[in-house]
Amino acid sequence: MKILFIGGTGTISMAITRLLASRGEELYLLNRGNRSAELPDNVKTIIADINDEEDTRKKLEGMTFDCVGEFIGFVPAQLERDYRLFKDKTKQFIYISSASAYEKPPKGYVITEETPLVNPYWEYSRNKIACEDYLMERYEKDGFPVTIVRPSHTYDERSVPLGVHGNGGSWQVVKRIKEGKQVIIHGDGTSLWTITHNSDFAKAYVGLIGNPKAIGEAFQITSDESVSWNSIYKSIAEALGTELHPYYVASETLAAMSDYDFTGSLIGDKSNSVVFDNSKVKKLVPDFKAEISADQGIKMTVKYILDHPEFQQDDPEYDEWCDRVIEALDKAKSSMKS
Repeated sequence: MKILFIGGTGTISMAITRLLASRGEELYLLNRGNRSAELPDNVKTIIADINDEEDTRKKLEGMTFDCVGEFIGFVPAQLERDYRLFKDKTKQFIYISSASAYEKPPKGYVITEETPLVNPYWEYSRNKIACEDYLMERYEKDGFPVTIVRPSHTYDERSVPLGVHGNGGSWQVVKRIKEGKQVIIHGDGTSLWTITHNSDFAKAYVGLIGNPKAIGEAFQITSDESVSWNSIYKSIAEALGTELHPYYVASETLAAMSDYDFTGSLIGDKSNSVVFDNSKVKKLVPDFKAEISADQGIKMTVKYILDHPEFQQDDPEYDEWCDRVIEALDKAKSSMKS
C-alpha cells in the first residue's frame, strides 16, 4: 500500500512507522524532518509545514494514497484543512482522537466506543470531540473515508507513564524516586488505569489500514490490562532498585492549584477508574493482542532513559513545587491535629 502520515515520528506514530517499514509498505511522512535520523531507510519524508496549506498542496501534487494518517490534528480548523488537501487523494483517512473524550465522570467503569463523548473538564478533549464531529459529518455528507482511532495513555521508550508531573515530562519524578524523595500521587493511588506501549498500539492501528469495514467507524485501541496508579509507581521504583515514598494528594486539591493544569489531565482523565473493552477493534484485527504488560513496559522505559542521558532533562521548577506542596500540606495536617 501507499501510505502518508501527517507527523509520523511522535510517541504513537513512530512505532507504526517502524512496523509499516518492516513490512515493506510504501510509506511517506509529511513533517518538518525533526527526527528523520531515527527513521528506517525505506521511509520517505516530505519536508513541509502542513500549516502552510499552499506549499503542502504543491508538494503533494500528483500524489494519491491508499491511506492518510493524521496524528497532529487537535482543533477542527486543522481537520478542515486536511479535508481540503486530501478529499480527492486518499481511499482512507485515519484520525487519531483521544479516549479522554469519553464522558467524565463516567457512569460506568467499562468503556466502549458507545460511551458518550462528553468532557466538561478538558478543552483538549472537547476539541478532539469537535474534530470527530466534523470528520463524521464529512463522511456522512460527502463520503470522505474516515476512520477514527481513540488511544488512551500510550507511551514509548522516552517517557515513563505518570499521573502527576511538570512541564518537563517524566524524568523529574523518576529522579525524585531514585533519590528517595516523596512523590506526589493523585488520590490514594487505588484508581484503575490503562497504559499501552506504542509497539502494541501499532499492531492494531496497522490492522485497520486498508480495511473497508473500518470506514465510517471509531475504534479505541488500548491494552486489556488495568492496573492501579500505586502499581505503576511501584514498578518505577522497582526498576530503579529503590523504595517508593508516595505522598497522596486528592485530585481536587491538585486541580485547585494554579501552577499546573491538573483539572483537565486528572479530573478530566487520569483520576477516573477505567477499563477499556477492545472487542470492536479485535473483530477487524483478530490477531491483535497487547503483549507488553504495564510492569514490563515501565521497566523497559526506565532502563532506556537511564541508558540515554539526553532524556534526563531536569525540571527544577516542578521539583521545588513538589517540595513546597508537601511542606504546605504537612503543616495544614499538623495544624488540624493541634
